[in-house]
Amino acid sequence: MPKLSVSGGHQLYYEVHGNARGLPVLYVHGGPGGGCSKADHRFFDFKKTRVIFFDQRGAGKSRPFASTKNNTTDELVGDINRLLDHLGLERVFLFGGSWGSTLSLVFAIRHPERALGLLLRGIFLGTKAENDYYLKGGIRLYFPEIWERFLSHVPRKARNNPAAYYQKQMHSRSRAIRQAYAFEWAFYEFSIMKLHTTEADTTKAIRSFPFEALSRLEAHYILRNCFLPENYILENAARLAHLPISIVQGRYDMVCPPEAAFRLHEQLPGSRLHVVTAGHTAREKPIEKMLISEMKRLARQTS
Repeated sequence: MPKLSVSGGHQLYYEVHGNARGLPVLYVHGGPGGGCSKADHRFFDFKKTRVIFFDQRGAGKSRPFASTKNNTTDELVGDINRLLDHLGLERVFLFGGSWGSTLSLVFAIRHPERALGLLLRGIFLGTKAENDYYLKGGIRLYFPEIWERFLSHVPRKARNNPAAYYQKQMHSRSRAIRQAYAFEWAFYEFSIMKLHTTEADTTKAIRSFPFEALSRLEAHYILRNCFLPENYILENAARLAHLPISIVQGRYDMVCPPEAAFRLHEQLPGSRLHVVTAGHTAREKPIEKMLISEMKRLARQTS
């Protein structure tokens, strides 16, 4: 399994698939901590693209697993540069969803000379307002029972900042406590990602991947406003105005509400915005279909 050593004692797992002469694409997974899977291959025609999949620090098969040490947005941007240099790629097309949209945008803003274009889904700008909505009760408006379940594991005196309490418990010396709180964090997110789901489906989905990295790293990043100055992406979006950019957004996305996608599109008037009848996850058919269609179009346009 190919791994690339980067700073701070981390090793990144990566895979390269497709045509060596095709459009180079970097798949930037969500979370933070979500990692990549074989299911992510479905968005690409490997006859026409060369796609790099990599697990960000602490995620998936990268090591150390679920580590928050030396794990910041700046370091992830540096890792992308290191990976591209390692593979001999000067420029890539960036494909990112949710947190992957955030990291793709930050990387492209800081290194526009290395970006060929962007296909983004479920826009998250890493602002305080978005973080507060997600972790300080905004979800209650639409999923009151899910919010109450998330809150029920927090003592009343700590409920003004439940994410901080969860983070503390996810770093407990007790493995059982760590896993219990990581599971509940993931359950909260997975319960609001789709238009239609059940508790059984949610539990099955969580158990299908190493959820502890997702939960610990999301708390680590969100509690620190993703290590970004406030409104950083929108204030610097003009640096990307020359690039082909397509945005796919679920109309009923409760994790990353559509307002962020509209605000980004306003700052990038040359971008294309597709709002589809879906929630947050790329596993919903309207989002999946649009991503595949836009990837084909952008591959033709960019090649």
